[in-house]
Amino acid sequence: MRLVTFLSKLERQPMAGIVLDKQVAPLNAFGAFPDSIMDLIRQGPAEWQRLRQIATVAPSRSLHLDDVTLLAPIARPGRNVMCLGWNYSAHVDESARATGKAVQLPEHPVVFTKAPTSINSPTGDIVFSPNLTEQLDWEVELGVIIGIPGKQIAREQALEHVFGYTVINDVSARDLQQRHGQFFLGKSLDGACPMGPWIVTADEIPDPQNLTLRTYVNDVLKQSGTTSNQIFPVAETISILSRGMTLEAGDVIATGTPDGVGFARTPPEFLRDGDVVACEIEGIGRIQNRVVAG
Repeated sequence: MRLVTFLSKLERQPMAGIVLDKQVAPLNAFGAFPDSIMDLIRQGPAEWQRLRQIATVAPSRSLHLDDVTLLAPIARPGRNVMCLGWNYSAHVDESARATGKAVQLPEHPVVFTKAPTSINSPTGDIVFSPNLTEQLDWEVELGVIIGIPGKQIAREQALEHVFGYTVINDVSARDLQQRHGQFFLGKSLDGACPMGPWIVTADEIPDPQNLTLRTYVNDVLKQSGTTSNQIFPVAETISILSRGMTLEAGDVIATGTPDGVGFARTPPEFLRDGDVVACEIEGIGRIQNRVVAG
Protein backbone atom coordinates (compact mmCIF):
# COMPACT_ATOMS: atom_id res chain seq x y z
CA MET A 1 0.00 0.00 0.00
CA ARG A 2 1.03 3.61 -0.62
CA LEU A 3 -0.37 5.65 2.24
CA VAL A 4 -0.53 9.44 2.20
CA THR A 5 -1.62 12.42 4.22
CA PHE A 6 -3.27 14.94 1.93
CA LEU A 7 -5.33 18.09 1.60
CA SER A 8 -8.13 18.35 -0.92
CA LYS A 9 -9.55 21.52 -2.44
CA LEU A 10 -12.91 20.88 -0.81
CA GLU A 11 -11.86 19.77 2.66
CA ARG A 12 -8.95 21.73 4.12
CA GLN A 13 -8.37 19.33 6.99
CA PRO A 14 -5.54 16.83 6.52
CA MET A 15 -6.77 13.33 5.74
CA ALA A 16 -5.15 9.92 5.54
CA GLY A 17 -5.49 8.17 2.21
CA ILE A 18 -4.31 5.38 0.00
CA VAL A 19 -2.98 5.81 -3.54
CA LEU A 20 -4.53 3.46 -6.10
CA ASP A 21 -3.10 4.04 -9.56
CA LYS A 22 -3.41 7.83 -9.99
CA GLN A 23 -6.26 8.14 -7.50
CA VAL A 24 -6.20 9.07 -3.81
CA ALA A 25 -8.94 7.55 -1.70
CA PRO A 26 -9.58 8.66 1.91
CA LEU A 27 -9.14 5.77 4.29
CA ASN A 28 -12.58 6.40 5.76
CA ALA A 29 -14.10 5.70 2.34
CA PHE A 30 -13.39 2.03 3.09
CA GLY A 31 -15.10 1.97 6.46
CA ALA A 32 -14.13 2.76 10.04
CA PHE A 33 -10.50 3.68 9.46
CA PRO A 34 -8.80 6.68 11.11
CA ASP A 35 -8.08 10.07 9.56
CA SER A 36 -4.36 9.97 10.35
CA ILE A 37 -1.56 7.61 9.36
CA MET A 38 -0.22 7.69 12.92
CA ASP A 39 -3.54 6.43 14.28
CA LEU A 40 -3.62 3.68 11.65
CA ILE A 41 -0.11 2.57 12.63
CA ARG A 42 -1.09 2.43 16.28
CA GLN A 43 -4.09 0.22 15.50
CA GLY A 44 -1.73 -2.62 14.66
CA PRO A 45 -1.20 -5.34 12.04
CA ALA A 46 -4.75 -6.70 12.05
CA GLU A 47 -6.15 -3.36 10.90
CA TRP A 48 -3.36 -2.91 8.34
CA GLN A 49 -4.24 -6.27 6.87
CA ARG A 50 -7.96 -5.46 6.88
CA LEU A 51 -7.31 -2.25 4.96
CA ARG A 52 -5.03 -4.08 2.51
CA GLN A 53 -7.77 -6.60 1.75
CA ILE A 54 -10.51 -3.98 1.31
CA ALA A 55 -8.66 -1.16 -0.49
CA THR A 56 -8.11 -2.73 -3.87
CA VAL A 57 -10.25 -0.50 -6.10
CA ALA A 58 -10.59 3.28 -5.91
CA PRO A 59 -14.08 4.19 -4.59
CA SER A 60 -16.26 7.00 -5.95
CA ARG A 61 -14.96 9.42 -3.32
CA SER A 62 -11.45 9.19 -4.77
CA LEU A 63 -9.59 12.23 -6.09
CA HIS A 64 -6.93 12.44 -8.77
CA LEU A 65 -3.39 12.83 -7.43
CA ASP A 66 -3.06 16.13 -9.31
CA ASP A 67 -6.04 17.54 -7.42
CA VAL A 68 -4.66 17.06 -3.90
CA THR A 69 -1.73 18.44 -1.95
CA LEU A 70 0.44 15.77 -0.37
CA LEU A 71 1.75 16.47 3.12
CA ALA A 72 4.38 14.57 5.04
CA PRO A 73 2.82 11.14 5.67
CA ILE A 74 3.52 11.64 9.39
CA ALA A 75 3.25 15.38 9.80
CA ARG A 76 4.26 15.39 13.45
CA PRO A 77 6.12 12.35 14.84
CA GLY A 78 5.62 11.61 18.51
CA ARG A 79 9.29 12.31 19.13
CA ASN A 80 12.49 13.29 17.33
CA VAL A 81 13.44 11.63 14.07
CA MET A 82 16.30 9.21 14.80
CA CYS A 83 19.13 9.48 12.28
CA LEU A 84 22.31 7.66 11.38
CA GLY A 85 25.47 9.46 10.32
CA TRP A 86 28.27 7.94 8.26
CA ASN A 87 26.34 4.79 7.38
CA TYR A 88 27.84 4.41 3.88
CA SER A 89 31.57 3.78 3.54
CA ALA A 90 31.97 6.08 0.52
CA HIS A 91 30.31 8.90 2.49
CA VAL A 92 32.74 8.26 5.36
CA ASP A 93 35.61 8.53 2.85
CA GLU A 94 34.41 11.80 1.32
CA SER A 95 33.69 13.32 4.74
CA ALA A 96 37.18 12.43 5.97
CA ARG A 97 38.81 13.94 2.89
CA ALA A 98 36.78 17.13 3.21
CA THR A 99 37.69 17.61 6.87
CA GLY A 100 41.30 16.40 6.66
CA LYS A 101 40.75 13.49 8.99
CA ALA A 102 41.82 9.86 8.70
CA VAL A 103 39.26 7.48 7.21
CA GLN A 104 37.81 5.32 9.97
CA LEU A 105 34.61 3.35 9.54
CA PRO A 106 32.37 3.49 12.63
CA GLU A 107 32.28 0.38 14.77
CA HIS A 108 28.87 1.37 16.10
CA PRO A 109 26.11 3.49 14.55
CA VAL A 110 26.55 7.25 14.84
CA VAL A 111 23.11 8.33 16.07
CA PHE A 112 21.67 11.83 16.27
CA THR A 113 18.16 13.28 16.03
CA LYS A 114 16.15 15.93 14.19
CA ALA A 115 13.40 17.87 15.94
CA PRO A 116 9.77 17.07 14.95
CA THR A 117 9.43 20.68 13.75
CA SER A 118 11.93 19.89 10.98
CA ILE A 119 9.34 17.73 9.18
CA ASN A 120 8.37 19.12 5.78
CA SER A 121 6.03 17.97 3.02
CA PRO A 122 7.29 16.23 -0.14
CA THR A 123 6.84 19.45 -2.15
CA GLY A 124 7.11 22.12 0.56
CA ASP A 125 9.59 24.98 0.37
CA ILE A 126 12.78 24.60 2.38
CA VAL A 127 12.93 28.06 3.92
CA PHE A 128 16.23 29.17 5.46
CA SER A 129 17.76 32.37 6.77
CA PRO A 130 21.03 33.41 5.06
CA ASN A 131 21.91 35.17 8.33
CA LEU A 132 21.83 31.81 10.10
CA THR A 133 23.40 29.44 7.57
CA GLU A 134 25.29 29.73 4.29
CA GLN A 135 26.03 26.02 3.99
CA LEU A 136 22.73 24.21 3.44
CA ASP A 137 23.36 20.68 2.16
CA TRP A 138 21.33 17.78 0.76
CA GLU A 139 21.20 14.15 1.93
CA VAL A 140 18.85 11.55 0.45
CA GLU A 141 17.99 8.83 2.95
CA LEU A 142 15.77 5.79 3.30
CA GLY A 143 13.24 6.48 6.04
CA VAL A 144 11.96 3.60 8.16
CA ILE A 145 8.63 3.83 9.99
CA ILE A 146 8.25 1.58 13.04
CA GLY A 147 4.91 -0.20 13.24
CA ILE A 148 5.13 -2.67 16.10
CA PRO A 149 6.69 -1.34 19.32
CA GLY A 150 9.53 -3.27 20.87
CA LYS A 151 12.62 -3.31 23.05
CA GLN A 152 15.67 -5.55 22.74
CA ILE A 153 14.53 -6.59 19.29
CA ALA A 154 16.60 -9.37 17.74
CA ARG A 155 18.09 -8.53 14.37
CA GLU A 156 16.40 -11.60 12.90
CA GLN A 157 12.95 -10.26 13.86
CA ALA A 158 13.67 -6.55 13.37
CA LEU A 159 12.02 -6.12 9.96
CA GLU A 160 8.79 -7.57 11.40
CA HIS A 161 8.54 -4.34 13.41
CA VAL A 162 8.61 -2.11 10.31
CA PHE A 163 5.36 -0.54 9.14
CA GLY A 164 6.83 0.92 5.96
CA TYR A 165 9.40 3.03 4.17
CA THR A 166 9.58 6.58 2.86
CA VAL A 167 11.99 9.07 1.27
CA ILE A 168 13.74 11.61 3.50
CA ASN A 169 16.00 14.55 2.67
CA ASP A 170 18.17 15.12 5.76
CA VAL A 171 18.81 18.79 4.98
CA SER A 172 21.86 19.90 6.96
CA ALA A 173 23.34 23.29 7.86
CA ARG A 174 27.03 22.37 7.84
CA ASP A 175 28.26 25.64 9.33
CA LEU A 176 25.91 25.22 12.30
CA GLN A 177 27.15 21.67 12.81
CA GLN A 178 30.74 22.90 12.90
CA ARG A 179 29.96 25.95 15.04
CA HIS A 180 28.16 24.01 17.75
CA GLY A 181 30.31 20.87 17.66
CA GLN A 182 27.35 18.50 17.37
CA PHE A 183 24.60 17.66 14.87
CA PHE A 184 21.29 18.65 16.46
CA LEU A 185 20.98 22.38 15.68
CA GLY A 186 22.41 22.02 12.19
CA LYS A 187 19.96 19.22 11.44
CA SER A 188 16.83 20.65 13.06
CA LEU A 189 16.02 23.83 11.15
CA ASP A 190 12.29 24.17 10.58
CA GLY A 191 11.39 22.35 7.36
CA ALA A 192 14.77 20.62 7.11
CA CYS A 193 13.30 17.12 6.88
CA PRO A 194 11.18 16.80 3.73
CA MET A 195 9.48 13.40 3.76
CA GLY A 196 7.23 11.42 1.45
CA PRO A 197 5.64 11.38 -0.97
CA TRP A 198 3.99 8.49 0.89
CA ILE A 199 4.76 5.49 3.05
CA VAL A 200 5.12 2.25 1.12
CA THR A 201 4.15 -0.55 3.47
CA ALA A 202 6.79 -3.11 4.32
CA ASP A 203 5.07 -5.96 2.47
CA GLU A 204 5.89 -4.18 -0.81
CA ILE A 205 9.61 -3.75 0.02
CA PRO A 206 10.82 -7.32 0.58
CA ASP A 207 14.49 -6.27 0.78
CA PRO A 208 15.29 -2.76 2.09
CA GLN A 209 18.97 -3.46 1.35
CA ASN A 210 18.39 -3.45 -2.40
CA LEU A 211 17.17 0.08 -3.13
CA THR A 212 18.78 2.79 -5.27
CA LEU A 213 18.86 6.34 -3.90
CA ARG A 214 19.44 9.51 -5.95
CA THR A 215 19.56 13.27 -5.41
CA TYR A 216 19.24 15.94 -8.09
CA VAL A 217 19.82 19.67 -7.67
CA ASN A 218 18.31 21.69 -10.51
CA ASP A 219 18.01 18.41 -12.47
CA VAL A 220 21.75 17.67 -12.08
CA LEU A 221 22.53 14.30 -10.49
CA LYS A 222 24.45 14.76 -7.22
CA GLN A 223 24.01 11.48 -5.36
CA SER A 224 23.54 7.92 -6.55
CA GLY A 225 23.92 4.99 -4.20
CA THR A 226 22.34 1.79 -3.01
CA THR A 227 21.23 0.65 0.41
CA SER A 228 23.22 -2.55 -0.16
CA ASN A 229 26.25 -0.44 0.84
CA GLN A 230 24.94 0.53 4.25
CA ILE A 231 27.43 -0.23 7.02
CA PHE A 232 24.59 -0.93 9.43
CA PRO A 233 21.60 -2.42 7.56
CA VAL A 234 18.05 -1.57 8.55
CA ALA A 235 17.53 -4.69 10.65
CA GLU A 236 20.77 -4.20 12.57
CA THR A 237 19.99 -0.51 13.12
CA ILE A 238 16.58 -1.32 14.60
CA SER A 239 18.08 -3.98 16.83
CA ILE A 240 20.80 -1.65 18.15
CA LEU A 241 18.46 1.28 18.75
CA SER A 242 16.09 -0.94 20.70
CA ARG A 243 18.67 -2.42 23.06
CA GLY A 244 18.01 0.10 25.81
CA MET A 245 15.13 2.13 24.40
CA THR A 246 11.63 1.08 23.48
CA LEU A 247 10.87 1.82 19.85
CA GLU A 248 7.32 3.11 19.52
CA ALA A 249 4.71 2.87 16.79
CA GLY A 250 5.24 5.75 14.40
CA ASP A 251 8.91 6.31 15.20
CA VAL A 252 10.84 7.56 12.17
CA ILE A 253 14.41 6.43 11.48
CA ALA A 254 16.58 8.04 8.78
CA THR A 255 19.20 5.49 7.84
CA GLY A 256 22.04 7.63 6.48
CA THR A 257 23.09 9.05 3.13
CA PRO A 258 25.44 7.83 0.38
CA ASP A 259 28.32 9.89 -0.97
CA GLY A 260 27.84 12.96 -3.14
CA VAL A 261 26.87 15.54 -0.54
CA GLY A 262 27.69 19.18 -1.17
CA PHE A 263 30.22 19.98 1.53
CA ALA A 264 32.54 17.16 0.39
CA ARG A 265 32.70 18.30 -3.24
CA THR A 266 35.64 20.16 -4.79
CA PRO A 267 34.88 23.00 -4.49
CA PRO A 268 32.10 22.62 -1.91
CA GLU A 269 28.54 23.18 -3.15
CA PHE A 270 25.59 24.35 -1.09
CA LEU A 271 21.93 25.00 -1.75
CA ARG A 272 20.98 28.53 -2.71
CA ASP A 273 17.78 30.53 -2.97
CA GLY A 274 15.72 29.19 -5.88
CA ASP A 275 17.42 25.81 -6.14
CA VAL A 276 15.20 22.76 -6.57
CA VAL A 277 16.39 19.61 -4.82
CA ALA A 278 14.81 16.24 -5.61
CA CYS A 279 15.39 12.97 -3.77
CA GLU A 280 14.16 9.61 -4.99
CA ILE A 281 14.34 5.99 -3.92
CA GLU A 282 13.61 3.06 -6.19
CA GLY A 283 10.32 1.37 -5.38
CA ILE A 284 9.20 4.18 -3.09
CA GLY A 285 8.97 7.54 -4.87
CA ARG A 286 10.32 11.05 -5.28
CA ILE A 287 10.15 14.25 -3.28
CA GLN A 288 11.01 17.67 -4.71
CA ASN A 289 11.47 20.88 -2.77
CA ARG A 290 12.40 24.45 -3.65
CA VAL A 291 14.94 26.26 -1.49
CA VAL A 292 13.78 29.71 -0.40
CA ALA A 293 15.76 32.38 1.45
CA GLY A 294 13.42 33.94 3.96
